[in-house]
Amino acid sequence: MSAAAQRSATVAGAVTAGSGKKGIEAATRAAGGTLVLHAPGDTKNSRVSAEALTDAAGAGQPVEIDVDGGTVRLQPVTVSSKTSVVEVFVADSELGDGTARDWWILLGIMAGLVIGSVIVVDRLARGAVDSVRHLVQGAMAVGGGDLGVRIQPSGPRELAEAGYAFNRMADRLVTSRTSERELVADLSHRLRTPLTVLRLDAEALDPDDTHIGEFSAAELDRRRGIRRIRQAIVTLEGEVDQLINTTRAAVAAQVAEAPEEGLCDAAEVVRDRMVFWSALAGDQNRKYQVVGAQLRIPVPVARPELAAALDAVLGNVFRYTPQGTAFEVSLSRRDGWVALRIDDAGPGIDDPEKAMQRGQSDQGSTGLGLDIARRAAQDAGGSVSLARAAMGGASVVMLLADADAPPKQANRFGLVGRGRLARERDPSRRKHPG
Repeated sequence: MSAAAQRSATVAGAVTAGSGKKGIEAATRAAGGTLVLHAPGDTKNSRVSAEALTDAAGAGQPVEIDVDGGTVRLQPVTVSSKTSVVEVFVADSELGDGTARDWWILLGIMAGLVIGSVIVVDRLARGAVDSVRHLVQGAMAVGGGDLGVRIQPSGPRELAEAGYAFNRMADRLVTSRTSERELVADLSHRLRTPLTVLRLDAEALDPDDTHIGEFSAAELDRRRGIRRIRQAIVTLEGEVDQLINTTRAAVAAQVAEAPEEGLCDAAEVVRDRMVFWSALAGDQNRKYQVVGAQLRIPVPVARPELAAALDAVLGNVFRYTPQGTAFEVSLSRRDGWVALRIDDAGPGIDDPEKAMQRGQSDQGSTGLGLDIARRAAQDAGGSVSLARAAMGGASVVMLLADADAPPKQANRFGLVGRGRLARERDPSRRKHPG
């Protein structure tokens, strides 16, 4: 019917333009097909009735009427209040021409769209299913205790975000478990300080031998009590060692921990802890001195952590040097750094580098004492170093950032060594002799 509309429009345009008889005949020939122009009131050579022509002229718009063998299209054309009708006959054969081809084209397009949609949906579904499968497998592995499992985020955006969240969760679990186990090991190591005191006090007690000599009942009870105390201390030390070693063995990987927020006076910590250690030093005839702990020296580390680090280093001095071995605790600050040095006159450390490695020790210990000091110093933006002390033994230096000054790169030997040199030149600077 579109072709019939074009033919009608061709002739209607000629009529509207006021073309003469020859112009209208030329337009009719150009339009082609079976076409008749009915002047107002003319019904000759029409395939429809006169009433239909009259109705079409008054309708004001094209009208299609089915007749034998096809369809007639009637298009009214009004010029100067007079309406003509353009009649175009379209045979049934023309109506069906090309319809089959159009249907096949439509069917082909539909089939292509369906196949393409299936392929796209299959790819999307396959990616989503694989992503969900990997996520489930990773979750089951983590639930089974394998915290090293990570997945490659893929699939739709929501599933990819779930994959990234899963990996972050696994990392946090590893960090949390490692930190907790390290904390257990460090807390266990801190028990060594009171255990060392108990052991040394127990060793200073009278002998506990009950097999040689004759003793009264009261003396036997007393010696047996001493023996039980010593055996209990040995057992407790063994349990602490076992706890530390078991905890450290269970750590899957070392994870850097965030520095603990806090601020304390290093000088006050030194004075406070030396009240405790001075009593033990007196029992063992150890000469000691504390230098530079008179004025406030703030450092960015929590007080319990710094106290634990100092106790760990001093505990090593009392544990691994003979009774009567002198030691010194010194504080100095310069160029934005604070140096806390513990020197002793003992045999020293044969392999300082190995001693600084966590869990490494050649003397039968768990090797965590220096590591506690190292971690406390690193939390304060500093470090720990080992060297040969001027007293002949080991020199452990904790270099901490000065909380009252911006940290700068400093020479550890210049900071600590100059303080010692000044004290040697000026004996009046020596404080708190033991």
